[in-house]
Amino acid sequence: MSQYRQDMPPPGGFEPVKYKRNIPLRGPSGVVILGGVTAVCAYGFYRLGKGNLEKRELKREATWSRIHLVPLLLAEGDRDAYRRQKAALEREKEIMKDVPDWEVGKSVYHNDKYRPTDPIVVL
Repeated sequence: MSQYRQDMPPPGGFEPVKYKRNIPLRGPSGVVILGGVTAVCAYGFYRLGKGNLEKRELKREATWSRIHLVPLLLAEGDRDAYRRQKAALEREKEIMKDVPDWEVGKSVYHNDKYRPTDPIVVL
């Protein structure tokens, strides 16, 4: 009978079996991404706050400029109304020059029932 020879490992043993996944790191970790998003949002809210402050200041400035311009605009409106009234009376005088006993600027109505009211300026 022949002798059997058993198959044996090599001297020093077999190398370990590589069963773990060897995936290289690709990109930043989740914590780094979360930190970056938080920083960008914080900066955005900071800029939004500064923009709101500037918008509020511009609105306040526009309001005060209107307040300071109201007397000037009223005076200009009064001058314009006076100039128009004077021109209207001159036109009436020119148109009605051939009518005897015509009084320029006098109302044609004999009572106040049909008299137009004075204009009211609403600001």
